Amino acid sequence: MIQIGKIKSVSFGLGGYENSMLGLEVSLGGSGWGCMTSEMAWDANKVKVDKYACWTESDRAKQYSKIMYFLSDLLAKAKVNNVSKLKDIPIEATFDGPNGKLTSWRILEEVL
Repeated sequence: MIQIGKIKSVSFGLGGYENSMLGLEVSLGGSGWGCMTSEMAWDANKVKVDKYACWTESDRAKQYSKIMYFLSDLLAKAKVNNVSKLKDIPIEATFDGPNGKLTSWRILEEVL
């Protein structure tokens, strides 16, 4: 199912699991629906990698890089230069399954 809405709120910083992750959190919503999504990775100052971790510092660096590329693409598609200016940008969200899981979303570039 596809829904049209907008970015209700957006933040870049600490959040996620026990506020131990760094990245972008986005609230999406429209008429009668809303959800949250994020692109985050473990914060280097809050979560240290050790010999029991199933990931490495290199993995974290790749995740940080992925987050920044994702943010760069969002800003470009929304034609804004700051994370705070993403609020109220129109989006298309795709949901799937019996619980209406968000599977993807995109900036509606064609209306900007």
